[in-house]
This record gives sequence, C-alpha cells and structure tokens, in this order.
Amino acid sequence: MSGAALAVVVVVVFFLALYLLQRYGDLRKQQRMVLFGTLLSWFLCFLIIFILPLDVSTTIYKQCVLDNSNHPTPVTQARRTHQTAASPSLYPSVSVPKVCEEPWSYIPDGVLPVFWRVVYWTSQFLTWLLLPFMQSYARSGAFSRVGKIKTALIENAIYYGTYLLIFISLLIYVAAHPQWKLTWTDLQTICITAANTWGLFLLVLLLGYGLVEIPRSYWLSSSHGYLLAKTYFKAAKMATEKAAAEENLADVMEEVAAVHESVRYNHSLRKCVDTILTKCPTEYQEEMGRNGESSFEAQNVLPTKRGLVKLHKKVISAVQRHGQTQVQWSILLDQAFHLEDVAKSRSSPVRHFVHSFPSAHHHGWICRFIYTPTVEWFWECVFRQGSYRLLAVLLGLLSAAVVWSECTFFSTHPVLSLFAVFIRMAEKQYNYVCIEMACFTSILFLCVCVYSTVFRIRVFNYYHLVPHHQTDAYSLQFSSMLFCRLTPPLCLNFLGLIHMDSAISHQDRIQTSYTSIMGSMHLLSFISDGFYIYYPMMVLLLCFATFYNLGSRCLNLLGFHQYITDDDLTSDLVDEGRELIRRGSFSRKSNAHFPYLFDSFINFCVKYFADLIQYLFLSFFISNHIWSNMLSLSLTLPLCDRHSRSTGGRYLSLSPSSTGIFGDV
Repeated sequence: MSGAALAVVVVVVFFLALYLLQRYGDLRKQQRMVLFGTLLSWFLCFLIIFILPLDVSTTIYKQCVLDNSNHPTPVTQARRTHQTAASPSLYPSVSVPKVCEEPWSYIPDGVLPVFWRVVYWTSQFLTWLLLPFMQSYARSGAFSRVGKIKTALIENAIYYGTYLLIFISLLIYVAAHPQWKLTWTDLQTICITAANTWGLFLLVLLLGYGLVEIPRSYWLSSSHGYLLAKTYFKAAKMATEKAAAEENLADVMEEVAAVHESVRYNHSLRKCVDTILTKCPTEYQEEMGRNGESSFEAQNVLPTKRGLVKLHKKVISAVQRHGQTQVQWSILLDQAFHLEDVAKSRSSPVRHFVHSFPSAHHHGWICRFIYTPTVEWFWECVFRQGSYRLLAVLLGLLSAAVVWSECTFFSTHPVLSLFAVFIRMAEKQYNYVCIEMACFTSILFLCVCVYSTVFRIRVFNYYHLVPHHQTDAYSLQFSSMLFCRLTPPLCLNFLGLIHMDSAISHQDRIQTSYTSIMGSMHLLSFISDGFYIYYPMMVLLLCFATFYNLGSRCLNLLGFHQYITDDDLTSDLVDEGRELIRRGSFSRKSNAHFPYLFDSFINFCVKYFADLIQYLFLSFFISNHIWSNMLSLSLTLPLCDRHSRSTGGRYLSLSPSSTGIFGDV
C-alpha cells in the first residue's frame, strides 16, 4: 500500500504542475528547455509538500517502535491473550504498552532518504545553476544557439563568480583553522544552512503578507460592490498599460520597418532581419511586405549585428507585453460584465441569471446541464456571500493559529504551538490518518499563503505571472527559482512548528528523513538557536503592516496606484474605469448585433427566394401535369366501362410516385 500511495502522489502532483504550467505558459510556443525546467522545478516543490506528511507519520511509527523496544513488555502477547480470555481479572496491575500499528502509508527504510536527497539536490541545482542560465538564454536576442549560450554565460559571470568567490573564501578560512576539523559533510551542512537561511528570510516576508491577505480577500470578495469597484479600478489601470504597450509596439515596429527597408535581400544580415520579422504581428508583417519593394531605393544606415540582437530582444518583449495586455483587457471586460449582470439579477424578481454576452461564457454540456441559469442565480445572489464569509472566517482562524505558533514554537515546556499540541494528541492515539491529514492541511495552507503571493506579486514588467498562457519565459523561470528556494525552509519551519526538528525543539527523538539530509545545524549555533527561532516572530509585524495596508500606501505615494478604499485617486480611477467598461460594453454589443442582423437578413432573403422559386416550379409542374392527364382522360373515357374507375374518386393517372412529390416537399 505504501508503494501505491507514493506512486499515486507522484502522478497527481505531476499533473497538478502540468496543469499550472499549461494555465500560465504556452506549451506550443515556449521553448522546450524553458518548459522542462519550469515543470521539473514546480513538480519537485509540490512533491515535497505532499510527501512530507507521509514522512512524519513514518517517523512517528519508528519512534513508537523505539520506545517499545526500550521498554519491553512484561507479558508476552500470546500469554496476555490467553490470560485475558481465561481470567480477565487475574492480573489487574500489569501495564502492557500498546502495540505500534504500522501506518497505511508506511514507507520502508532507505526509500525516503534517497528520495529526499534526489529531490532536494535536483531542486537546488535548478535554482542556483540551471534556471539563472536559462533565464538569460530565453531573454537573449541572439540569432543562434551559440550566441544565446554566450550571452547567458556573460550575463551570469558575476552571478556565478560571486558564489565561487564565497566558496573559495570559505575553504581558505577553514584551512586556516585546522582546530575546527570540518569534514566534507560539515561543509555541505553549512552550505545547506546558508541556502535555507536566505530562503527563510524571503519566506517570512511572503508568509506575513499571505496570512492576512488571503482571508481578507475572501471576506471582501463576498461584497459585490467591492468587487465591482475594484474591477473598475483595474480597468482604468489596464487601459493605461494597454495604451502604453500599443505605443511601445508601434515604436518598435517603426524601427523594424526601417531595418527592413535598409537591409537588402542579398545582404549578409538579411537572415537576421527575416528572423525578426517572423516575431512581429501578422498585420505589421503584411504592411512591411507591401511597402518593402518600393522602399529599397532609400539609402538608410545599415544596422550592425549587435544592433539587430538588441532590436530582436525589444521585439520579443514588446510583442509579448502587447499580447498580455490585450488578453488581460478582454478578461477584465468579461469580469466586469459578469459583475454587472449579477447586480441586475440581484434586483430582478425572476430567479434566472441572464448574461449580457452569452458568447463570452463557453461551458461544456455537463457544466450547462448542472450549472443552469437558475442554479447560477442562487449561487451568485444568495449563497456566494455567505459561503465566502464562512471560508474567510475559517482561513482567518488558521492564520491566527499560524501566527501564534510561529511566535511560540520554541517553547517545549509547556508546548504552546497549536500544531504541535494537535500532532501530539493524535500521536498518543496512533491515529496516522489524522496525523497525515493535519500535516497536509497545515503545510498546504502555508504553501497557499506563500505561493499565492509569488503568483500575485509583480516587479514592473520584468516579473509577472499572467494566466491564459500569457506568461513569458523569464517570469516562469523566476517563479521556479523562488519555489525551489522557498520550499525547503518552509518544510523545515513546519517541522519546527510541530516540534519534529531537534535543532528547534532540542528533544531526543528520531528525526524525519527530510531533516536528516539537512545535517546538524549545531555547527552554526547562532543560526539554529537565534535566527531560526526569533526571526519567524517577524511575521507578526508583517501581518500588522499588511492589515493596515502600509505597503500599498507606500507604493501609492511612489506613483504605483493601489486600490485603497479611502483614497481620492482611487475614486477617480473607479469612475474612469466605469466609463471605460461602459464604452467596452457598447462596442461589444455593436460588434455582436450588427453581424447578427446582417446574417439574419441575408438568411431571410435566401430562404425567401428559394421558397419562391420552389413554389413557381411546383405550380408550373402540377398545372402542366394535371392538364395533360385531363386531356388523356377525356380521350379514353368512352372506351372504359364504369368498373374501370378507381374507388374513392381517385384518378388512375395520379400514381403513388406522383404523390410522393408532395410528401418530399
């Protein structure tokens, strides 16, 4: 069962990572190495989260076996069973320890250490070596693989050189102090501790934001008015970004057109220009193709190879940004129209949800069968607000438990960490399913708080995860680097919360397989006894700062407009966004109705003329056919007796095949 559980977890996590990559990246257009590196890093980070609860339950079982081996039972199992069956009251004073039950997900010895070692070192290789190189490779404007590799090596020379300098300095320092007697394992532990320390520094910053923002976002999302106002605010900001992206793309296309005009088809740089043209939008390519033949007479300055490389990089960035803004603007319009439809449905006496633009809501037949307009009305107008507020309260309680435990997990006598208390209660009952579910729920909530912040943050136009396949390669790899750096310290922090890390709890217990590969942190006591214990308390200050929107207010003062309810500029942007949405609605209705009316008119005309022609043809055919039959009947009637007539007044000349004509019509 343990092998099956591990295999199922691996498969589920792989498809989860693949789904997220398909949602944010473009599997058809992105470079294969970028997709592979991103998928592998996301897969390994998510895998750690799902496997760690199994490691905890296996460690608790091993601790139970060790405790029973140190305190052997005074009465054998067979003898105790025989005595209990014969006379249950003969030995009332004998205390027999409970037999340890093997968990359903027990993983044999030797599997998890190898598994963690492969997962951890692969993720570290990705985040510190491969992904930074691939970032520079993907952003390079070179026209060949060799050129891209050369550019990536040059850009990462300082990055790699800094690490190499630190490592060499560390080796020299250790060699100068032979009394330390550090082994290779100790050096490895120091490197792991340094990486985890840097990751913990980032972890607390992101965790403090997510612990407050996630419950608050669900609570505020229960208010329809808040969502609509914030959507208007986003529309005003997105309109500005969209206009800037269009202007930037037009400027870059002018440069491309100038290069296209100056470089002739027989020039050595023409292949580079053609490569740049393939990255341009189709309408610009067609325009340059029409104007290309007549413009070769102009004698423009020929570009250099380095200038074409820079232009190629600018084209890729401008086209990517233009596509992102176009898709985001369309999605934002759909969201605004949906929220306006909700407002109309809430005030309507009919319990039937009506969409202003049904074509924007493409659902499968199963979804249409279950999520009917009546069900949608009840969800959007009745149940959604209460459900979101209930979920916000539950998430708020979890956040409060995390903050309390982060500030008190160093206390082992008494145990103040709520997660440690709950795990110990389940451990006494040997309820491994409860232990695994509690661990999974806790670490999943921590990961949601941290990873959702990674998906939300935006560093100008350099890093931004955009859904609907619009994320560029640089942002995908940057998120992969963050995941690989944040996941190991997050897991160590969780193990500290439940008192299963001896460096934190100072207890003589069996360590988890995950902790064992990290090595003993007592080599750096100022980190294990100082930074790892007291720095997580900073999450309380960050929670207060997030609760009062200090970060948003600072960004607002710097000119990066944020949605703040009590700000005059926010109100102006909301009004501007409302007007933009109104214009977008009018434009979409015009584009939707006029083609429909034109098509309906054409279809009506075609159907009318087809019916008219069919009517005239049938009238001519029937009249001609009846006239000829009447003439033949008048000629043959005297020769026929009265018995040769058909019964029921039917003419013999009207055969069944003739009546079939009307049946077909």
